[in-house]
Amino acid sequence: MANERAWDAVDGYFCSTLLPADDVLDQALRDSDAAGLPAHHVAPNQGALLHLLARMQGARRILEIGTLGGYSTIWLARALPAGGRVVTLEANPACAEVARINIARAGLADRVEIRTGRAADSLPQLAAEGVGPFDFIFIDADKPSNPLYLEWAMTLSRPGTAIVGDNVVRNGAVADAASSDANVVGVRRFFELMAAHPRLSATAIQTVGSKGWDGFSLAIVGD
Repeated sequence: MANERAWDAVDGYFCSTLLPADDVLDQALRDSDAAGLPAHHVAPNQGALLHLLARMQGARRILEIGTLGGYSTIWLARALPAGGRVVTLEANPACAEVARINIARAGLADRVEIRTGRAADSLPQLAAEGVGPFDFIFIDADKPSNPLYLEWAMTLSRPGTAIVGDNVVRNGAVADAASSDANVVGVRRFFELMAAHPRLSATAIQTVGSKGWDGFSLAIVGD
């Protein structure tokens, strides 16, 4: 479609103008592709957005739910000050191994902890260990579990924690209340819970670009 070509062109312009060449990030994407990982990583300008949001937040402790090949993890870890840490959760051991290599190549292994296993199991373990609270939480894993991830994000947060959710537009299907798609149902319930939670202020934005038609949710935890 002409619109999609224009979206790609605009993303290309933004990235070529605002984002310097980065061999580490480029290699992370190449290695992810070579390993057969799905192309679910954020776009470069979206990675830069996460990086800037984490810096604006002054985040020292970041939780990422859904590591994939570590591309967004690198963007987030680079936003940390000295002594900061990212804990990232990945269900697929093959993805976690690619991420470890990519993160080590980026020189960030000392500030990133990858926990392999279902996030539904890892999140209660984090709480039991007293890890956190986190300053910035990025939710980018299986969408049917988004309501559960939000529940644990609240447990592992503090007043002022920022919570960002990815892939919330579902090519527009999020507006379809009759949808039976588990991904759409999960995202809609995620929105309903955010709207009803007395400690959350939230919004969402649509995005178009090299990753198609999608969007982010953004929330902040109150007192």
